[in-house]
Amino acid sequence: MIFDTLIIVDISTNVNMRMECCEPLFGGILEEEEAARTAAMFAALADPVRLRIVSMVAAAPDGTACGCELEDPLGLAQPTVSHHLRILREAGLVVGERRGRWVHYRVVPERLDEIRNALSPPVLDPV
Repeated sequence: MIFDTLIIVDISTNVNMRMECCEPLFGGILEEEEAARTAAMFAALADPVRLRIVSMVAAAPDGTACGCELEDPLGLAQPTVSHHLRILREAGLVVGERRGRWVHYRVVPERLDEIRNALSPPVLDPV
């Protein structure tokens, strides 16, 4: 036996429903370049040592800390601390200022604000 079947599907109603159904769900989404820059910051902070360094520098009495002051609390040698600080500098999370022989670091608050904003984008009001 051979059966010939013809199925006709009317999709015009579905198309119209999709177009009129909902307001856009996403507002304030990250653009590609901003997402790449923010991802680099997250990657830098993804290491527990670097996350601790940022918290230590941010909590320093005058908002700055010398790289040498971080060695003992972290239990790391100077080259390792310098390596982590370089990654944080390249991500734009800290900046260093040379004071004689030592470099003092401070957190860049604008960069932390960018991370905060990326995690809590504006929410659209319900329609």
